[in-house]
Amino acid sequence: MQPARLTVLAGPTAVGKGTVSADIRARYPEVWLSVSATTRGPRPGEEDGVHYLFVGPDEFARMVSEHELLEWAVVHGRNSYGTPRRAVDEKLAAGVPALLEIDLQGARQVRASMPEARFVFLAPPSWDELERRLVGRGTEDAEERARRLATARVELAAEAEFDHVIVNDEVHRATDELVRVMGLEPRPVAPDAAVRL
Repeated sequence: MQPARLTVLAGPTAVGKGTVSADIRARYPEVWLSVSATTRGPRPGEEDGVHYLFVGPDEFARMVSEHELLEWAVVHGRNSYGTPRRAVDEKLAAGVPALLEIDLQGARQVRASMPEARFVFLAPPSWDELERRLVGRGTEDAEERARRLATARVELAAEAEFDHVIVNDEVHRATDELVRVMGLEPRPVAPDAAVRL
């Protein structure tokens, strides 16, 4: 069996990485999406083991010290996020198309350890639209939004580090472009499958 090639999806905060990943999960079940570990608490509707592996700071530190994470970072100066290495290695060895949805710091770490991976930058149509999305989701207070927007300005400047850039102006279109980059054939979208960014 031919090992699969890892695809890494990164981009600024609130660009819609999670929305595109959810669309892939719904429409392309043959793609395995890595579940990141994080020390942050769950947002409304998030399930442990589905959206993230929610762990405490001590457990996360243990995972780091025992080299169980392919990449990890402290994001927005607050919470730690990381990708458990073992599950990624197993899926790739089995020939399963695998997708990591991670932040810029994590993508850089993966590039250092797996340069053969495919790196995709998800970009917003404009700065104003990115700001609208962050405010519109209503999951952060004003201080946290300001912190995330400052981080996003830095993250947008890293676009040139990636192999492919996809503008997330419409979720299904961006998803289909991503699966094309992964070497898969896009599928038609059901008429009732509209997704709001």
